[in-house]
Parts: sequence; C-alpha cells; structure tokens
Amino acid sequence: MVRPFYPGGDYERFDYSGGAVVVDNPPFSILSKICTFYRTEQIPFFLFAPYLTIFSSTSRNGAHMIVTDSTIEYANGAQVNTSFVTSFGDDLIRTAPDLANAIDETVKRVRKEQRRHPPKYAYPRELLTVSRLGKIGKQVEFRVKASDVAFTRALDSQKAVKKAIYGGGYLLSEAKAAELKAAELKAAELKAAEDVTIWPLSENEKRIIGKLG
Repeated sequence: MVRPFYPGGDYERFDYSGGAVVVDNPPFSILSKICTFYRTEQIPFFLFAPYLTIFSSTSRNGAHMIVTDSTIEYANGAQVNTSFVTSFGDDLIRTAPDLANAIDETVKRVRKEQRRHPPKYAYPRELLTVSRLGKIGKQVEFRVKASDVAFTRALDSQKAVKKAIYGGGYLLSEAKAAELKAAELKAAELKAAEDVTIWPLSENEKRIIGKLG
C-alpha cells in the first residue's frame, strides 16, 4: 500500500511499480481527476471521499462508491463526514456496515485515548496563526502589512512527519514577531484585569498615605 498524497507530493509522477495499491486521503477538490488518472493507468485504489458530494465528484469516471457517512477527524483537526471511492468490486454504489461501524469504533477509541494523552504543540513566535489573533482580538488592535509576512501551509519540520498548520499560517518578520509578542502580553494583562475587582483608595486614605514617610 502506498500514500502518494503528502505535502509537496505529485501523485501523477509517484512510483507505483511493484503492484502498489493506493490507500490515502486525496484532495477532495480534484477527486474526479485523481480517480480518472488511476483508472486510466490501471492503478488500484481505495480513497477517502466527501460524503455529501461523492456522487457528483465521481459519477463520471467509473469509480465505485462506498457510502459510510463516517465523521473522521484528520491530523489538521478538521472533522469531515467521509465516504470512500475505490477501483475494487463490481457495484457502482454500495453501503458497507462493517466498514462504517469499524470506523466509528476506531474514532471513539482514538478520541478516548487523545483525551487521556492530548498532543501538545507549540509554534515559534515568528509564525502567525489565526488562533493567535483570536486570543488577542478583543483586547488589542494588531495590524500586518503584506511585506511583513509570507504564507505557509506547513513548517519544514512538520512536513517531515506529514503534519500541517490547520488553516495555514504566516511567517513573520523578526520585528513583527516581537510586536505580536508584546501585543499578546498586553492582551493577557488586560484580560486578567477584566477578571479582577479593583478596590480604589478613598480621598481620606490618599491623605493618610500622603503624610507617610
């Protein structure tokens, strides 16, 4: 079994020699093109597919559709209702209760394990994600010019282990990264102050303090 769909990969130039069977999660936006390529090249495949649009995305290329409506959480955190398309079998469309139930049980088990041992990730301060802005957006204003950033879908260190930045991110200039860090500190202070009741000094207490020392 091979997985040609990875960041920077090219499924059309991938080495499928030696009786390779493709089992992978391809880009749904070009699923029809992918299925047509594999059927033309006679490469067997079993691919993840979008549940609601599986008919329209594969109906014209002869791929066989397995409808499961399985809610799968992918490595980037996205939860997608998923079915499958394949070159195997004789039916154009079918359900697969054993597969659907096996996926549901696996998803439940994985979620339970992740709750016990949730993965923890930390990005460098030079990476801007939408979640970082979301955490400060109610306290401070932060602006970014196009010249300060460069878009990226994954850091090089993530690509090595087939991970990515959910939603993408922007590499920041050193100056802008320092500015964002300062904004985060300011937002944290303001947010903490929102949860604190401040007891003011009375005029009498101020006069007493003024006479001290």
